[in-house]
This record gives sequence, C-alpha cells and structure tokens, in this order.
Amino acid sequence: MSLARRLIAAGFSDLEKGERFLAARELEGLDQDTLFAGLQLAASPDTALQSLVRLIEKHPQLRELAAAGTEASEPMYRVLGASEALGEFLIRHPEHLDAFWVRASPEPLPADPDRLRATLLQSVGADARAARPVAAMTGVDAYAALRTAYRRGLVDLAVKDLCAADPLDFLPSVGRELADLAAAAIEAALAVSRAEASGQYGAADVADVGLAVIGMGKCGARELNYISDVDVIYVVDAGSLEDAHANTIGTALASGISRAISSVAREPGLWEVDANLRPEGKSGPLVRTLASHETYYARWAESWEFQALLKARAMAGDAVLGRKYEEAVAPLIWNSAGRDGFVESVQAMRRRVTEHIPPAEEQRQIKLGRGGLRDVEFTVQLLQLVHGKADESLRRRDTTSAIAALSAGGYIGRSDAAGFDNAYRYLRLLEHRIQLFQLRRTHLMPVAEPALRSLAKAVLGPFSNERPGPDALLSAWQRTKRSVRELHERIFYRPLLNTAAKLSTEDAKLTPEAAQGRLAALGYRDPQGAMRHIEALTAGVSRRAALQRQLLPILLDWLAEGVDPDAGLLAFRRISEALGTTHWYLGMLRDSNAAAERLCHVLSNSRLIADLLEVSPESVAWLGQDKDLVPVGFEAQWQEITAKMSRHADPESAMRLIRLIRRREILRIAIADSAGLLDQDQVGRALADTDRAAVLGALRVAEGIVSAGGPLKTTVLVVAMGRQGGREIGYGSDADVMYVHRALPGFTEAEAQEQATRLVGKVSSLLTQPLKPAIMAERVLQMDADLRPEGKNGAMVRSLDSFAEYYRRWSLIWEAQALLRARPMAGDDTLAADFLELIDPIRYPASVSDQDVREIRRIKARVESERLPRGADPARHLKLGRGGLSDVEWLVQLLQLQHAGRHPELRTTSTLESLAAAARLGLLEDVDAGLLADAWRLASRIRSANVIWSGKASDLLPSSRRDLEAVARWCGYEPGRAAALEEDYLRVSRRARAVFERVFYGQ
Repeated sequence: MSLARRLIAAGFSDLEKGERFLAARELEGLDQDTLFAGLQLAASPDTALQSLVRLIEKHPQLRELAAAGTEASEPMYRVLGASEALGEFLIRHPEHLDAFWVRASPEPLPADPDRLRATLLQSVGADARAARPVAAMTGVDAYAALRTAYRRGLVDLAVKDLCAADPLDFLPSVGRELADLAAAAIEAALAVSRAEASGQYGAADVADVGLAVIGMGKCGARELNYISDVDVIYVVDAGSLEDAHANTIGTALASGISRAISSVAREPGLWEVDANLRPEGKSGPLVRTLASHETYYARWAESWEFQALLKARAMAGDAVLGRKYEEAVAPLIWNSAGRDGFVESVQAMRRRVTEHIPPAEEQRQIKLGRGGLRDVEFTVQLLQLVHGKADESLRRRDTTSAIAALSAGGYIGRSDAAGFDNAYRYLRLLEHRIQLFQLRRTHLMPVAEPALRSLAKAVLGPFSNERPGPDALLSAWQRTKRSVRELHERIFYRPLLNTAAKLSTEDAKLTPEAAQGRLAALGYRDPQGAMRHIEALTAGVSRRAALQRQLLPILLDWLAEGVDPDAGLLAFRRISEALGTTHWYLGMLRDSNAAAERLCHVLSNSRLIADLLEVSPESVAWLGQDKDLVPVGFEAQWQEITAKMSRHADPESAMRLIRLIRRREILRIAIADSAGLLDQDQVGRALADTDRAAVLGALRVAEGIVSAGGPLKTTVLVVAMGRQGGREIGYGSDADVMYVHRALPGFTEAEAQEQATRLVGKVSSLLTQPLKPAIMAERVLQMDADLRPEGKNGAMVRSLDSFAEYYRRWSLIWEAQALLRARPMAGDDTLAADFLELIDPIRYPASVSDQDVREIRRIKARVESERLPRGADPARHLKLGRGGLSDVEWLVQLLQLQHAGRHPELRTTSTLESLAAAARLGLLEDVDAGLLADAWRLASRIRSANVIWSGKASDLLPSSRRDLEAVARWCGYEPGRAAALEEDYLRVSRRARAVFERVFYGQ
C-alpha cells in the first residue's frame, strides 16, 4: 500500500504535511507499522503526528514509547490526537511526559479530591493540613507553578477520559474531576493571595479573615467543562476585625485568586473566575458577610438567582463558613417556586437565552440553541425547584443525578428520562471534545471538515474502529437536538408546573392533617370521604402511588373548580383503579399540556361524561391529543361497523359492537365539546352522524335476521325527521323517523308490507333492547315514528306508492310541515332519491292557502296549551315555552311553506340555515333573525347541558342554583355567573317571543 493510501486509511486530512512529518529525522528508525497503529488511535492523526515529532525533538526518550506497541502508547496517541493544547503544554513542560507512561484503563478510577487539593497547594509551597493555608511562593512564579500543576492534572484526566471504554458513561466522572481540579486550583490561588495580602495588611489580620469560595453553575454542580468560566460567590467572615476592614482584606483575597488563575504570565492563564452571580451582580461588592447575603436573598433577590443557587456548593476556602452559607440558602432555594410568576419567569428566561444568540451562531450552538444543553438544564432545574420543596430526593446539584431522581420519583417518565440523560451526555461529550482540542471556551459545532472528522472519531469509545464522516456526526447531533427540543417543550411548559409551584410545602406533601383543612377550604362537601379516596389512591410505595402523590395536590385544585368536586374525585378514583397499572395513564396526566385539567373539568362538571369514562376508561387517552377528539365521520364509522359485522355474524354480538361504537363516539363528541374544540353546529352534525351509523347498522342486522328465514322481499328506507332530520340534535335527543319501503321484483305488496313491518320493528328493538351483559352507561337511541302519516294511528311503515297516494288524497298541512325536516338516514339510496322527489312538491308548495296558515297557527296554539307539562313555567320551558325552540322552529317552517316554492334557498332541513336564508331574502329583518337564532342556540345549548350535567334529559331551565351553575358553565359562562345565564335566557326568549307573535300571528 502506498504511503498516501496509508495516510488516508489512518484518517489524515493533510496528506502532504503528513508525509513531511513522517520523514522527520526525529522518527528515523521507528517502525512505520507500529507508528501507524498508534496514529490510527488518534482522533486527529495529523495533530498527533505533529505534536509527537515536536515532543521527541524536546525529549528524545519519548521515541521509546512511540516504538512500543499500542498497548503501551495508547494514552499518548489518544491525548496528542485529541488535544493540540495539551501537546503544547507538554512541549513547554516535558518533565510531565511521564503522564503517558501509564496503562490505559477501560474503567478508570476518579482522582481523590483531597489528593488534588494537596497537590495544587504543594505546588505553591502551602501546607494542605493548615486551616487557612498560606503559600510559600508569590507573584508570577507562584502563578506558573499553580497553572502547571493544574494542567498536569488535566493531562492525567484526559488520559482516563479518552481511554475509557464508554465515554458517555464516564462523562459525569470527568465533570466531577474537572470541578475538583478547579476547586484545588482556587484553593491554591487563595493560599497565594493570602501570602500576597499579608505584605499589605499584615499576616495576623489576613489570617483572621475567613473567606469561603462558593462554586456556582457547572463547577458548583461538579459537572464542569474542560474549559469554562468558573462561577463563584465569595463569603467573608470578619473574625475579630471590623467588618469594613475585613471586607477590604476579603476583596483583596478574592482579587488575588483571579490574578493567580488568569493574569498574564509565562504559563498561560487557566480560565476566568467569574463572580457576576453574586448579589447585585457587577454592581455589588465582591465579597459579603453571611448575614449580608441572607438579607439580600430574603428581601431583594430575583427568581433567577434562586435557580442559580440550586448549584451552590462550598468548594474552597473556609469550609465551616461555606457550610453555613449552604444551610442558609437551602430553604430559600426550595421555597422560591412559590414566588409570584416564578414558573413563567423561568420559562421567559429560557426564551430570552435563545433570542440573544447571534444569528451567525444559531445553527451551530451546542449549549444555548434550541435542542441544546440549556433546554435540558432549564427543564430539569424547573422540575427540581417546583417539586423539590416537598420531595428532598430531588435536591441534587448535578444534572444527571437530578434526571435520575426525577425519574425515580415519577416526575418524568422512564423513557423520557433515559432520552434526556443520553442526549445530555452526548451534547456534553461533544462540548468536551471540542473544547479539549485547543482548551478554548467554545460551545459551537466546528464547520471545517477536518475538525468535524476528528470530532466524529473523538466521541467514539476506544473499542470502535470506525472513523465516521462529518455527515454522520451532524446527523446524530441533529437527531439529538430534535429529541431534546421535543422533550423540553413537552415537559418545560406543563400546565401542572404553574399549579404545583403555588402549593405550600404542606399541601404538596398531601399530609392528612393539611389535606382535611384544604379540602374543606376548596369546597369539597365531604372532606372525610374525599380523604378516603386520596388515601386509597396514594397508599403504598409503588410508582403508581408516587405519581398519584405528585398529581393529586394539583388535581384537587382543578377538581374543586368544578361544580361537584366530590363526585369528580370519586370518578377519578374509579377511573384510576380501572386503569390499574396501565403504563400510559398517569404519565399522560403528568406530561400532557391539557389532559389532566380536561379530565378534572369533565369529571367535576359532567355526570354523563364521568359515567361514560368510568365504563370506558381507556378513552381518557383522548384527552392528551386534540386530534384524538376530532369526531369520527359517518363514512369512517360505517366502515368500522361493516368490518365488525363481517366478523360477528351473530346479531346480538353485532348489535353490541354497533351500540358500543355509538357510546364511544358520543363520549368523544362530549369531551371535544367540553374542551371547546367543537361549536354547537358541529356537535349536532357529529351526533347525527353517530345516530345515522347506528341506525344503518341496525337495519343491516335486521335484514340479516329476516333473510335467515327466507329471501328479502322489500327494501326499507329510514327517514330522519324533526331535529334529527335537521342534524341539530343534542345529547338527549331521540330519533324522530318515518319508514318507507318498496317491494322487490317478484313479491306482492302484501308480502313486502308484512316483511317491512317486521324489519322496522326489529330495527327499533335492536337499538333499545337490553343486552347481556348490559352496555353500561349507554344512552339508548329511542326511535319515534309519531310523525308518520296519520300519526300514532297510521301504519308504522308504508310503501312509497302508499305515501304517494296518502299525500295526494289526505295529507294535512301539519304533515307537509313535518316533511320540511325529512332527510334520508339509512337504507336504499335509490328509494331515498325517489322519496325526496315525491315529497319536495308537498313540503315546498307553490303557494299556501290562508286556511292552511290559520290551521298551522291553530295547531301551534293548541300545542302550547295542551303539551306544556302541568305546572311548568312557560318562561323556563326550553322547547314549548315562550320564545323557546318550538316558537323559532314553527316560525321558520311557516316561512318555508309560504316561500320555499319560489325560493330554493329556503329548501333546507336546518333551522339556522333557513333563518339566515329568510333574512337574506328580506322575509325577516336581520335583527329579528339574529335574535331568533340566539334564542334557539341558547335553548339548545341549555338542553344539552342538562343532559351533560345530570345524565338525564330535561326541557327546563334549571331553578336549582347548583344545577343552574353547572349548566351555565357548560354554556360558556364564568364560574359564579349562573344568574347571568338565567337573565340572558329569560331576556332573549322574551324578545324572541315578541318577534314570533309579530311575524307568526301577524300581530
């Protein structure tokens, strides 16, 4: 193989430079196979080769290691290929090349923090055993010694990091050791600063001043990067000195730390020591006493400062003073979520971080951008702060431990936690490898292809022989970002967080003592009964019980916002017990943006929905996704029914499935209605589609039963009438219908009539008869055929010819009026078209006589006087009362009879569409039409709300305040506005009645 091909195979980017360095005299006599075997281990073989040649030039003994096999030389090649900066350090300090003479370990052990501290203090001649160590060296010599010792520790860590079998698994250990190394460097810097300050302030006074260095951010959490600002806060203790003098010395000591760490010297600075997270930021004093810190945090601190304090850790200096600081701020941290607007402020801060990214960097940001490290950190920290006040297991500083604790406590799902943890580790690994190369503070993905190629290799473990290209690296990064962003947006903006943040510690813990009083205060009528439900749901140590303990303090508030929280809590218990250990249920309530609040809303405000959910608890899953609440159209329902009928030939089994589908779809529509996803017209159409599918299914089953005893002799059409025909039904509506049939060829009218009668009888009984086992909570569809010719005295079903003969000879005006809302519902399409052709001239006549108009008015007056229930208040009866549904519908139907023959716009079965058409034609004033529509809509809405609230149909505006409150809420009124609904209905119906009397009676 040619040299160029070998260079390509080894991963070199610059072949010309690679050939030139391979020919360097420093490598003469070295076996090329051995050399290439080592270089292939390097993330950047170009960099490893160049650094190796320069190191051998300074330290020829290194040839021995380069000539050894990879078992011995692996640490050297991996470090030189991953970090140009550490190679430069070793060129400056070849005395530290012994760091490479170690055996690579796939599972390295972490360095002892105390040993690191002692090593850094010894480098400046300080006694690590002293309470307040003082360095024997000062000035640039001390700075160089400290920085050199630190970087030697960095080389030792890089060897372990780059040789660890699983870099992702080892990553938290790297962050801890980097933080411990930084703490050791600051401890040594403080020792140097004490020595330097002694010359100005006197050794005794300096020794009397205690200074605790509090690590913040990643250093405080012990998850530091290879190169990062080290965020600190300084706490000073005056000892026996005056506070002002002690503060002056403390400020000098703090300034001296920064000077020793980062000032210009022959050995480059390490990193910036950043004290801007201190009280008042850059405007505040550099050091404060503990009392001054406590006062500031108690009186003036902003919410973001408590989020920052989550990471606070005494890392160097006076250990006792540092512990006192930690103890003082801990209660403030864990109570901070209760501050007004806390959750919103944290969420707003995350958005500001993203908004302030320079446009040129936005797509390259690993840390700050969408799907970056900040998304993980903000999400985890917000959950910790909200829930940590009650759950001490969440009080962790580092991100990976916090994710594990959140998962163990059920605050995030196991799969979400695993996804967050893996993504966080991967993004941090990218950040580490990018920074390690030049020991430069950056969070940007490189753009140069050689750098991307090296990075793609660097993030792999030592057991991988792959050398992926830039595209593979960028694809993996983009996948990780998408995953993080999806998890962040789903968890970080949970509605539960706002509510949970406002709970007191006692309420969040849900102790029996706190719960009893809180339940009564929230409006539960039976606090003891509610407490029994809570205890049943939260007992035990299972994950399910832990999740319930987390959710219930919040859900109790949302249930209490309903009209009947006691019933809501009971229903919640039953649903939770029915779903048992189902893996998705409680997780969905915790994670979904809407599910938990929606569930509480419907359970405490709707007996109908609560009953339906208790018998079909799996439907709770719809609450988490709006798309699952979109009503299933007729065609899709019929397709499902057809498929089920094909697999269940037994009529009872088939009807069970058909009726279960109808029950399911009524529940779906009701939940969607409660969530505001459907308007009133959409509800009516969706319910009508559901009834139509069930009736068509029942007709087909009936045909199957009859045909089992002989051939079908006729085809049957079910015609929807009344509100069913107008597709304007509510939750309590029966199905007003007429039945039409036509004999099939070869059969007599008598045979067809007899069979048709049996068929329609079967349809009605199939939809209503009890099944075994019973379909629980089913709202049975009653078929009402009273609008047929001759009413209850007429034949249940007639042939098309019989209808034609009847309408030709005996039809009355009220029957023509009833036909205005006739719409084919189920059965033969050809028969449906012929039936419509037959009735259109009857319901849309060319003219209506004065006698017919008088007859319609007479019948309406009779209906009002005879059909209104005895004792009912006409002002409160929604259907037959003054300005109610009947008034509006009769008025519209009179206009249709009078004018639809000449105006096709009026030929519709919909009341509201007819009203709008009448207004456009000038048959009604726009104001009158609008008023009638408002009255009709409100009465219809109240009628449905009666069923939703109580599970029972009622045509009365409730007089009970509690019932009226529940109905008002369903109708869109704010809590406590039941009287407003009552006033609105009485006013609009009174005005509608005035319009009705003026137009209908011509008064």
